[in-house]
Amino acid sequence: MQNAPITLHPSQQRLQVRVDGILLADSTNTLELREHGYPPRHYFPREDVRMDLLTTSETITHCPFKGHAVYFSLGERRDIAWSYEEPIEGVRAIAGRVAFYEEVSE
Repeated sequence: MQNAPITLHPSQQRLQVRVDGILLADSTNTLELREHGYPPRHYFPREDVRMDLLTTSETITHCPFKGHAVYFSLGERRDIAWSYEEPIEGVRAIAGRVAFYEEVSE
C-alpha cells in the first residue's frame, strides 16, 4: 500500500505567526498539511490573517499535488506566505487559506 503524498490534519490549537515583531496570523482553526520531504505547514483561514498588511507578489509556483500557488510579501520581505486559490482534487480544503515560511509559534 502506497502512502498518500499529502495529508491534512485540522488543528484547534492556537497558532500565531509573527514576522519582524508583527502579528500576521492568529488562529485556532488551521489545517496542518504534511507532505513527504517537507516540514509540516499550517494553513490559516484568511479571516485570521492580516491580509491588509500583505501584498500579492508576482511569484507563482506549481505543485503537482496541490496546484498553482500565489505568494504574498510583507514590505521588503518577499514571498513570506502563499495560498492555493484553486487547489487540485484531494486538497481542496486548503483553498484560499494562507501558509507561511516563518516559524509558527504556539
